[in-house]
Amino acid sequence: MSDLPRSVEFHEEGPREGFQFEPRTYPLERRRDVVMALARTGLKQIQVASFVHPKRVPQMADAEALFESLTPVPGVDFTGLWLNEQGYVRATRAKHIRIKGSLSFYASDAFSRSNNNLPAAEMRDRQREWIRRYLDDGVALEAAHLMTAFGCNQQGEVPVGAVTDLVRWLRDACAEVGAAVPPIVLCDTVGHANPEAVRRRVGAVRELLPDVRVGLHLHDTRGLGAANVYAALQMGVDLFDSSVGGLGGCPFCGHTTSAAGNVCTEDMVFMCHELGIETGIDLEALIEAARLAESVIGHPLAGHVMHAGSLRGIRTAAA
Repeated sequence: MSDLPRSVEFHEEGPREGFQFEPRTYPLERRRDVVMALARTGLKQIQVASFVHPKRVPQMADAEALFESLTPVPGVDFTGLWLNEQGYVRATRAKHIRIKGSLSFYASDAFSRSNNNLPAAEMRDRQREWIRRYLDDGVALEAAHLMTAFGCNQQGEVPVGAVTDLVRWLRDACAEVGAAVPPIVLCDTVGHANPEAVRRRVGAVRELLPDVRVGLHLHDTRGLGAANVYAALQMGVDLFDSSVGGLGGCPFCGHTTSAAGNVCTEDMVFMCHELGIETGIDLEALIEAARLAESVIGHPLAGHVMHAGSLRGIRTAAA
């Protein structure tokens, strides 16, 4: 039996994930235009940029200036990504940013080593320091991302037990300091997920922590993105990371072909609306934002609805 949620929340990651993944840099003003177009769609959270080393990711070297160029919109959080202390400090000094406490875990040791030069166990243990840092700074702990929760190109299969072990560790670490366990976001970092794997992992996390919100960060690397979202919706999942136009990918995925971006925001919003699920998003405005993103990027994006259009005009004409 399916148990579709009444409403779904999408966290938009296109401006950060998309422009970071492209091999060239784009003018700040054009990226700002994309962010502001998205801010007018009803999205409540937009990840604008990452605060990372400019030599490693030169596309994000002007993160502070990009945030400063934004115009605040009531009800919209402009967020950022950081991977270490230096990035966090930079983020806290940026204008127009909403600092949200986020933790990062790796279910694959091989991926953690290639992405961070650290074993997964050490990355896990470092999150205890981040929990305390956020609490000391008065920053709400709002997400725990479990990377490579479905598989890894270097390691191969990632068992469900690797995911549940991290969930238990997080539960205990939060209990040590009297903090609530934040929403747990299972990440299909390099595109290994399938609908049954989604059901198994969401179910396993809920068995351990039935009162904790579970979200998904899904990529469409092998064309199963929409099927995986639908499987999650049937499990009642109501929180998804997504990317306008399907922008982005994983630049550290460890294989030679390009990794597709996150599931496409407007395609998934369209599916939710067709299923009678509320999103709070103006789909037509989102389609226009996707088309703007495509014009800025300068090559066709993977989204379907942005090219085919929604059914609104067709149904209105038929009526």
